[in-house]
Amino acid sequence: MKISIVTIVRNDRAHIEETLKSVLEQNKENFELEYVVIDGASTDGTPEIIEKYADSLAYFVSEKDTGIYTAMNKGIAHCTGDIIGMINSGDRYLPGALAAVAEAFRKNGTLDRIFWGDVIYQHQGLVKGFRENKRYIGAFAPHPSMFVPRCIYEEIGTYDETFRLLGDYDFMYRAVNVKKVPVLYVPVPVAFYLEDGLSDRYVFRCLKDELKVKCRYGQNPLAAYTVFVLKVLKNLPRILKNLRG
Repeated sequence: MKISIVTIVRNDRAHIEETLKSVLEQNKENFELEYVVIDGASTDGTPEIIEKYADSLAYFVSEKDTGIYTAMNKGIAHCTGDIIGMINSGDRYLPGALAAVAEAFRKNGTLDRIFWGDVIYQHQGLVKGFRENKRYIGAFAPHPSMFVPRCIYEEIGTYDETFRLLGDYDFMYRAVNVKKVPVLYVPVPVAFYLEDGLSDRYVFRCLKDELKVKCRYGQNPLAAYTVFVLKVLKNLPRILKNLRG
């Protein structure tokens, strides 16, 4: 079994090496690793750090792109593995994460579903990767906890590049709730999530994108707007902090 990992980055020399090491130092006894790194023409020395690991990478490019999901789709296009994981700069896989993913798919016996594991958030702590009873209100962990068979991307499509912040959520909602792709949830922590990215700096815009996704795919508008308002109230301190910042 081959697992392809994609990392995208732009101007993040402070964190990129830790992310790279978290992938390359995984125990690879039960799978083959393919690592693809997409840099968005960084100017802070990030490409020079990545170049130190060039011999361990299947593909690396540093060039301008038009956003997060363009870069992620570019990375997926260069993957040849059976399963694809996305770990952006700043986040990192926990030891043994990829071996656990490979074993879960091996036990399942077929590549017909999406894997979710749990995530350790920088501030919130442990968060469940998937909650069946809350799938329609947005209970998806971020993409570092998700591993998608390449054949599923080929069947239902990749990330909608018109989203600036929540294209991954759009994919998750579409895959699970619209395309009815089965879920392979294993309740073990697989990734650490750094809570300083765009989605944490633009909380209100992310909530608006989440609402857009739900309405796009036919969720009851009253239910969707009710959850939106509740989430805005819950996150109001963070929203106000971002506005002041």
